[in-house]
Amino acid sequence: MYGNINIKKRLVLIFLILSAGLGVILFRLAWLQLVRGEELQQKALENRLAPVPVPAQRGIIYDRNRRELAVNITADYIGAFPPEVRDSGRQEEVAHQLASILGLPVEDILEKLNRPTGFEYIARKVDFARAQKIRELKLPGIVVVPENRRYYPHGLLAAHVLGFAGVDNQGLEGLEAMYDKELSGIRGQIVREFDALGHEIPQATHRYVPPQDGHSLVLTIDQTIQFMAERELDQLMASPTSPRKASILLMDPQSGEILAMASRPAFDPNNFAAYPQETWGNPLVRDAYEPGSTFKIITAAAALEEGVVRTEEKFYDPGYIKVGPDTVRCWAWPMGHGSETFAEGVKNSCNPVFVSIALRLEEKKPGTFYDYIEAFGFGSPTGIDLTGEATGILIPREELKPINVATISMGQGIAVTPIQLATAVAAVANGGKLVRPYLVKEVLDSEGNTVWRQEPKVERQVISPGTAETLRKLLEGVVSEGTGRNAYIPGYRVAGKTGTAQKAGPGGYMEGRYVASFVGFAPADNPRVLALVVVDEPQGYPYYGGTVAAPIFQRVVADTLRYLEVAPQYSSSEQAEEKKAVEVPELVGLTLEEAKSRLQAAGLDSRVEGEGGVVVAQVPKAGVVVSQGTRVILYLQGEPGKPQVPDVTGLRIPEAAEVLEAYGLTLVPEGSGQAAEQSPVPGTEVAPGTRVQVRFYEPSRPALGP
Repeated sequence: MYGNINIKKRLVLIFLILSAGLGVILFRLAWLQLVRGEELQQKALENRLAPVPVPAQRGIIYDRNRRELAVNITADYIGAFPPEVRDSGRQEEVAHQLASILGLPVEDILEKLNRPTGFEYIARKVDFARAQKIRELKLPGIVVVPENRRYYPHGLLAAHVLGFAGVDNQGLEGLEAMYDKELSGIRGQIVREFDALGHEIPQATHRYVPPQDGHSLVLTIDQTIQFMAERELDQLMASPTSPRKASILLMDPQSGEILAMASRPAFDPNNFAAYPQETWGNPLVRDAYEPGSTFKIITAAAALEEGVVRTEEKFYDPGYIKVGPDTVRCWAWPMGHGSETFAEGVKNSCNPVFVSIALRLEEKKPGTFYDYIEAFGFGSPTGIDLTGEATGILIPREELKPINVATISMGQGIAVTPIQLATAVAAVANGGKLVRPYLVKEVLDSEGNTVWRQEPKVERQVISPGTAETLRKLLEGVVSEGTGRNAYIPGYRVAGKTGTAQKAGPGGYMEGRYVASFVGFAPADNPRVLALVVVDEPQGYPYYGGTVAAPIFQRVVADTLRYLEVAPQYSSSEQAEEKKAVEVPELVGLTLEEAKSRLQAAGLDSRVEGEGGVVVAQVPKAGVVVSQGTRVILYLQGEPGKPQVPDVTGLRIPEAAEVLEAYGLTLVPEGSGQAAEQSPVPGTEVAPGTRVQVRFYEPSRPALGP
């Protein structure tokens, strides 16, 4: 009896254990089937399915006239299904055959074929001939799938604007990176089904998900204008000037549309990896530099707007200006420009004049000058649609001292980007409105329909239309009569400003290293084109913006105006009355009256050194071609045999030697640059053959050039 009870208890216990186990199993089955069933089913499907990616067609990039700048060409990629290759037992053979055609290491291919994955890329962007050879081999587990490769049909043209796309057609630089989401589209795929051992299941699921092609871009860039800008840069780089680098930017100052952006050295986006990485970025938006005298436009705009200066107000430039304990020299030091109006100071790019008006701004209300600098956009990105835009460098307001105000007024002690400067000057050209620069006009879908259109955006009004008009006239004088004469375009009114800045480096400014630039617009009264030319470290002499950058501006803007069919503003008879290039006549041996008469007939001005007698020397010498209005220095000598030492300050060594030789004197030079001091002093009566010691000066703290 007792034994039966124990048996029953054991049976009940076993039953309960089995029931509990069954309950756990049923609960687990219900959990897996009802709660996680859909998730696990999807995972099982993913384990069986091996997707083969099908890249989307990347959008085309057009110029403003719908000419192609970036397109797609057909290529192929070689892919592998490792389980299928291993199942064939021919991994070694397949690896060797692929390596011999593709030029890849056998070890690398074999390693991919032995990976525990469903699909592997073997090679991308394979040309047609090699892809066809692989197709013909019909290797097990190896597929050849068409894809697109980015191609830039014009090579280097606009490379810094377009940027480039990588092996996966992902944008890596320039507009390709900035608008990568719009351009790239959505990738498709071909799906194949495999069993647990990696074998393809016959008659199983095969699914094709088509790719969605990317959108296309229509730029503000004009291919023809871009070509003209790059042509000028190529000629510059091949010339004796041969700078370290150079850039040109052209824009519509009314709308902010960028018409051309060119820089050298450049790179070919079709083979970008072959070029140094530092050449990939766009210097016009990424590089900050001291702008030199081109920044005087901003100083003048602020002073005129605040009413601290009038165009006919008189100034006197002795060649320098004192700012507290510091001395700021004019680029024309040691002679200076003497008495001049503000309008003449702008033409002459006179440093003391601009220092004076900047200090007046601060006297009126501290911080006013900086308010205008920031209002013109310096110290902040312009918002142009390119990657990597820099902000430039401003001295913090709280650290600003009078000497900083003085140097910044001349474009020194401040670093700006070319796009910032061009945008700021555009505000002067368009009536005082700061417009946002941009490169993309439209985004198109794959059918060519407009998805989005960029409209010009005015950030703010920085100066009044009246101030802008006054300043445009002053800048027109810079080109017609001042330091920017080499930017003059026959038939058109041109406004602009030259700039020459010595480059800063460790321990101060670097001897012999300059940035020459010119910024301007035309026609001056109704600007259609604004251009900025920046030449970094031109070689040799002269290195001034007026001699290096202004002629480039002249050529590219003249061609652009003709291309845009902007009609000349002057008739043939009126053009004859414009300032034109003339040849300096031979004046040596003439009396002062005769020399002045000849100069007047040629439309040239004069300055006289010495008294009585006849002209014994002249600067510039006969035969030199200059613009009408240029001042020729006439050196007179009285009684023969009793020479008086002439004043050669401001001349360079060859000119000083020629003048002294005309007086029967000998030059003993010291240093280089412009003559600053001489002994005996000018006017001293000396014996023929006397040695005149002249110290030539190239300032270590630069007196910014025109």
